[in-house]
Amino acid sequence: MSTAASFAASAMVIQTVARNLLPYELKAYIFNNISTKTCSSMKLCKVSMGEKETKIVVSMAKNQETVDVFDGVKFKWRQVTRQVESKNVVFQGQSSNVRSEKRSFDLSFHKKHKEKVLDSYLPFVLKESKRLMEEKKTLKLHTLGNDHMRRYVGGAETWQPIKLDHPANFGTLAMNTELKATIMEDLERFVKRKDYYRRVGKAWKRGYLLYGPPGTGKSSLIAAMANYLNFDIYDLELTDIHTNSDLRRVTLSGLLNFIDGLWSSCGDERIIVFTTNHKDRLDPSLLRPGRMDVHIHMSYCSPSGFDTLAVNYLGVNDHHPLMSITRELLAKTSVTPAEVGEQLLKNADPEAALKGLIDFLQQKVKEEDEVQVSDKS
Repeated sequence: MSTAASFAASAMVIQTVARNLLPYELKAYIFNNISTKTCSSMKLCKVSMGEKETKIVVSMAKNQETVDVFDGVKFKWRQVTRQVESKNVVFQGQSSNVRSEKRSFDLSFHKKHKEKVLDSYLPFVLKESKRLMEEKKTLKLHTLGNDHMRRYVGGAETWQPIKLDHPANFGTLAMNTELKATIMEDLERFVKRKDYYRRVGKAWKRGYLLYGPPGTGKSSLIAAMANYLNFDIYDLELTDIHTNSDLRRVTLSGLLNFIDGLWSSCGDERIIVFTTNHKDRLDPSLLRPGRMDVHIHMSYCSPSGFDTLAVNYLGVNDHHPLMSITRELLAKTSVTPAEVGEQLLKNADPEAALKGLIDFLQQKVKEEDEVQVSDKS
């Protein structure tokens, strides 16, 4: 329990939306490509835009037909919608039959093109649909509701998605420049090595551990990783594990089994990012390669991190006369990027904002000096 509770946000699971399921790919291709190009030739079109979305989607309406041309051959697609009556549903003591719709797509072509369909057309559809989905994809943050751990273990979890509208990217992160470059290189190498992982018999997965004091940018780094890779985020909190009666006897082995189970519950490429404020409180079995492959220390604000914040918040570079004074003070005290950013937000005028930050840092240095004197006495 002490190990589990030491996680600040025990697991951020990031994965792509795309799946290697043919029907889903066909649906994406028809909705995103064929329907958009040929809507003018159909009698009915469906135009929609989801809540909190910014992109309009044009797709085929019920029982409509459209034609796709590939390599000079015409292929006819038809959406088929039929009503299905489900089993009795009881709600507030009332029993009723609920009707739902099942949708499918019929593909028609001359029998002489059968080999072309199997060897060329459908592989093209798969490739093109993945490209279109990446272009049109809106990143999502998926979370679980109250008592999510019980429902997750019970196999009936319900992810609640919202649009991931986080502006963080590697250019705006207040981190050491070399460390940012190392993380980006590691991410790029990982996503390009699907065939390699398969060849050596390893699951295509990577685990990161972000550790350090609150306010050092762990959540912002996760958002930057998601934006960089165009991956969704699946967020799991373990800090309240002791409140769930089903997990009151979580042993360390139980926690490890739960974490390892995350690997098998996702799609192809899988990245899990663990965050904690206290790495030293974690059991070594949690830190081994295969669970947490890359350990990243999220430290206090460095001079290079401050340079990034100054540009982001104030639009000033290192030539400003107050920048060198600020760097000297940062070297004498420990403040987080969040604290620095909060001070820079207090004034829109760069000169006044930097002077306010300098006053804040001078006060921090004074307080820390007083504590050291007190400890010695």
